[in-house]
Amino acid sequence: MCDRSAVLSERNGCVTARIMFIGEAPGRKGADQTRVPFSGDQSGKNFDRFLASINLRRQDIFITSAALCNPRTETGANRKPSKLELNNCSEFLHRTFALINPAIVITLGSVALEAIRTIQPHGLSLKASAAQIHNWNDGVLVPIYHPSPQVLASHRREPEQLADYQVIARALRSVEEGDRVNAA
Repeated sequence: MCDRSAVLSERNGCVTARIMFIGEAPGRKGADQTRVPFSGDQSGKNFDRFLASINLRRQDIFITSAALCNPRTETGANRKPSKLELNNCSEFLHRTFALINPAIVITLGSVALEAIRTIQPHGLSLKASAAQIHNWNDGVLVPIYHPSPQVLASHRREPEQLADYQVIARALRSVEEGDRVNAA
């Protein structure tokens, strides 16, 4: 796996959660330090703010990552996980998914969306399917953009991301009411 301890513990959230968020990897200044997914850095603050906008709390959800360790460059900066690193963590992602058995999966960014193909294949891209509800693996999948400051500044601004979370809220209401979720 990797030489740093992975971020996977009871701090990931509720094991009976109906909704599971999957991110890219622990951030160097965030979860890699705090051992709590999406905490300790600006991405975590943004994530908490977006959750609060739809009245969700961390204890209502489960959060994990496609890569369980923080991938870094030789200079120590965050980098995108390699295919090998994602492959090394794929069995953990499978087992975590099976344990939680969520009704709704939210992928945070393209790396997470790509990683879940090992659980159940799909032909989705983030750009074409962001904030759309998809039937996937006997449940619902909603791919959204990562809450990082870089993404907010360049790819998906805050008003758009807040609107994306409203799609999540709609999907969650439908699942909780036992209604069929209208997928894209």
